[in-house]
Amino acid sequence: MKRLAAVLIATPLLLTGCVVPYGGATPSATSSPPPAGAKIYSKLDEPGIKDIKASKFVLLDMEKGRLTKESVGLEDGSSQAPDVHTDKPIEIIIEAPYTAITARSDRIRLNGMNSGPDFSEVTYFLTAKSLDELSTLIREGVDRYGIPSDPAEGWIRDVSAKPDQKSDFAITPGTSTGVQVTYDLRYDGSKDTQVIIVHVNPL
Repeated sequence: MKRLAAVLIATPLLLTGCVVPYGGATPSATSSPPPAGAKIYSKLDEPGIKDIKASKFVLLDMEKGRLTKESVGLEDGSSQAPDVHTDKPIEIIIEAPYTAITARSDRIRLNGMNSGPDFSEVTYFLTAKSLDELSTLIREGVDRYGIPSDPAEGWIRDVSAKPDQKSDFAITPGTSTGVQVTYDLRYDGSKDTQVIIVHVNPL
């Protein structure tokens, strides 16, 4: 009777074709799409860089005050320095702990030349066609990122008094976003384009 009961119990399973693996059901191999409205951060592996160039947009996650290599699709601990250079400016958003850092630039690079899990720095470049335009960009950095006003205005006054000069000057970093933002000014009055190298570092 016991053998007959076992056969009867097994028969429905065979008829329905159900096979329950040891340890429970096997999860589906198809990954679920991200929820509607979920943030999709940019990847900086080779396919990811192609996507950035096509979309003209990059979004990086520094909400915890650091940027991990894994968060951009690179191996944890790998020594890499991704460099994205485009023919036209792209939109850059770096989400920091308090407020986002935003810009338009034709180049962004990350310094990950170390064996740790994090990038030590994100760098992008701002350009201006005149001293007035450059001064406006500097003052925007003061307002948005907490860059100290006194050294910024002092530099603007000095260069405005002698606009034909050359000047390389890194303003004291601002930290109001929850990360460190440094405006590294590269001014040459003999040239048509002036440059600010923006360095974003963990505190």
